[in-house]
Amino acid sequence: QVQLVESGGGLVQPGGSLRLSCVASGRVIHLYSMAWHRQAPGKQRELVAAITSGGTTSYGSSVSGRFTISRDNGENTVYLQINSLEPEDTGVYYCNADRYVRITASNTGDYWGQGTQVTVSS
Repeated sequence: QVQLVESGGGLVQPGGSLRLSCVASGRVIHLYSMAWHRQAPGKQRELVAAITSGGTTSYGSSVSGRFTISRDNGENTVYLQINSLEPEDTGVYYCNADRYVRITASNTGDYWGQGTQVTVSS
């Protein structure tokens, strides 16, 4: 079992930046595919970014170059850097992991965190 705990969310003004963290416990995640998804109010959850065990990154179709996913296997942590935040980025951001499946928009992993709220508002 993998436990995922997200942090780093909060209330941010438009144009600001955030770095979300997802700390994994229970397993060493260097062989896991990891991802961030978000769910905006009234919308379905969508993939934001994913990173394979080898470090290959991919981003959701609705996500711009303002998002960067990275991982630190030594710290068992995955990060999501979001720059130039927009009100449309508001939502709950979830960390997702899987040992055997490459996470994509249509193929989510088995393990989920509880989410961290990001609110972009002036």
